[in-house]
Amino acid sequence: MEKRKIIAVVGATGAQGGGLVRAILKDGKKEFAVRAITRDVKSKKAQELKELGAEVVMADLDDKDSIVKAFKGAYGAYCVTFFWDHYSPEKEMEQAKNMAQAAKEAGLKHVIWSTLEDTRKWVPLSDNRMPTLMGDYKVPHFDGKGASNTYFEQSGVPYTLLLTSFYWDNFIYFGSGPARGMDGKLWITMPIGSAKLPGIAAEDIGKSALGIFKAGKKYQNKTVGISGEHLTGNEMAEAFTKVFGIEIGFNDIPADDYRKLGFPGADDLGNMFQFKNEFEDDFCGARDVNFTRELNPSLMPFKTWLIKNKGLLESGIKGEAAMA
Repeated sequence: MEKRKIIAVVGATGAQGGGLVRAILKDGKKEFAVRAITRDVKSKKAQELKELGAEVVMADLDDKDSIVKAFKGAYGAYCVTFFWDHYSPEKEMEQAKNMAQAAKEAGLKHVIWSTLEDTRKWVPLSDNRMPTLMGDYKVPHFDGKGASNTYFEQSGVPYTLLLTSFYWDNFIYFGSGPARGMDGKLWITMPIGSAKLPGIAAEDIGKSALGIFKAGKKYQNKTVGISGEHLTGNEMAEAFTKVFGIEIGFNDIPADDYRKLGFPGADDLGNMFQFKNEFEDDFCGARDVNFTRELNPSLMPFKTWLIKNKGLLESGIKGEAAMA
């Protein structure tokens, strides 16, 4: 029996990485084995992955040598960074560089880099339609990833640049869920006007990444984008209303008001939503739902995701009701 190729998954206890680890472990064809890479191999999430059958290995993205060691012997790697851990695009870029170099040194045959647009290609720093942040960025958590594409393109390792979409899981874990307004009603708030927002379930990112690895050379040295559905704010609110049987509206506020909401990263996210609104055709055009379904036939539309996660979402909505 041929030995299974190993996929090393960075951020294995996070949303994207965890989705890919589980997709590989549940894959009926057993084409790949999975090596879950995490900073803390003793964490509860890491131990859960080990119990499911993953090899769990420690690496620190700030330490290139530890990444090389974790990548050794693997066929491919899924590389991702987590901006919200430190709010530093420079740190994110350094970590991306470390992973690209480690992939080369370890002799990997395919690397997927989870990336986003460098928005400065659309909105230069001199363009005042949105504020420049941290001195050098328009949307820091996008721009650092987009600028890091070059590390993978120049690494000499076959790569796929994977443009991801808004996680619907943000409605559960990132404070984006329905909240009660001054009028006592529940609203989802985003400054996107009537623009469609590409979104996806985090677990479907992992399943789509597995589809890319399964395709061999087909998507190597290419940029691809994934999405579960493109929806307006009103369409998302209507889906919430139908699934929960409670009226939930869409609150479209100006991007400048969103930037002033005061939570960590509000200015970054305000700029992000403004970018997605103003460049809707480019952003949606880069993320094809039918293509995503080819990679991942079990791709969930938004309403299906809402039904699946109703219990987790309901606790937040009930909490809002209790505070009212």
